Amino acid sequence: MFEHPREALRYNSLKQFSMPKKTITKNAALVIFLGVFLTAATACFRFGISGGTPPSFDRESPNFGPPTIAGRIQSDEIAESSGLAVSRCQDDLLWTHNDSGDGPYIFAMDRQGKHRGTWKVGNAENTDWEDIALYKDPAGKCFLIIGDTGNSKKEPRTVLRIYRVAEPAVANDDSESSRKHPLPAAPAELLTFSYPDGPQDAESLLVEPRSGNIYILTKNQNKPSGVYLLKQVFGTATVEAVRVSELTVPAVPNGLLTGGDISADGRHVVICDYFAAYELPLPKGAANFDEVWKQKPATIDLGDREQGEAIAYSADGNTLFATSEKKNEPIVTVQRISR
Repeated sequence: MFEHPREALRYNSLKQFSMPKKTITKNAALVIFLGVFLTAATACFRFGISGGTPPSFDRESPNFGPPTIAGRIQSDEIAESSGLAVSRCQDDLLWTHNDSGDGPYIFAMDRQGKHRGTWKVGNAENTDWEDIALYKDPAGKCFLIIGDTGNSKKEPRTVLRIYRVAEPAVANDDSESSRKHPLPAAPAELLTFSYPDGPQDAESLLVEPRSGNIYILTKNQNKPSGVYLLKQVFGTATVEAVRVSELTVPAVPNGLLTGGDISADGRHVVICDYFAAYELPLPKGAANFDEVWKQKPATIDLGDREQGEAIAYSADGNTLFATSEKKNEPIVTVQRISR
């Protein structure tokens, strides 16, 4: 019924306090109270479901410092920064893309949000792009892995897509490019997949740097997130993802995940929802990377984001970058202070 849970919260609140227009006009105090109530409620719940609660932040032993704003996304063409990746082959470079409704475009920007260029990905279409990850192969070549995994339509998709495209080399004059005049990216390779347990909605795509395995984390309002694994088998027939675990974060809802990343050393996983970020460490000596999903998440404060759906590690893993699905939104950063 509602596009976002915030709309449901506003509707229910208005319904509860509704009265004839004449009464509202005469009773200015009630109007002021209603406005304050709605503002406080939406700020508190952000995009959690009605009745949701944000996590508690452990101020005594935080892994990261307080959130700061590094800059703002300057390109007006980036209206919904749904995914975020930090280059490991080019310094001071972030990649993002829009959500559904846009073409197959990827955008480069620096850490302060300055536009560095627009590329159109060949052999690709944007049905519902939700996340992007950076993968550096054993030969040292960087690729962007893009997840066309959104599945919130009335008729759920049973087959989803993941694209792999060589990371474009960014030059100083590429900032003149735009969606009307994009630069050509290399043709994308395609991986089509399905879930073993029916259609799922997912907004988080992560790539494990050592194996190259792709992880998809589902977005659920009433249960934990499902964790699914895919090998990088591009250019083959449709494959079935393997469910390897589930993940619960210390918030309500506990599985409404909107983005994620794995550090370049493979030792940490970060995920986010509309409230905050959560980091999971890979245990020392772990024989299998999937042991990371059994760890207790540490909560990271990302500040009051408008609609936070993207997060990524810096190349050294010591900084987190987070963006929101609104135009010219801030780029939030948090610095690691302990491992």
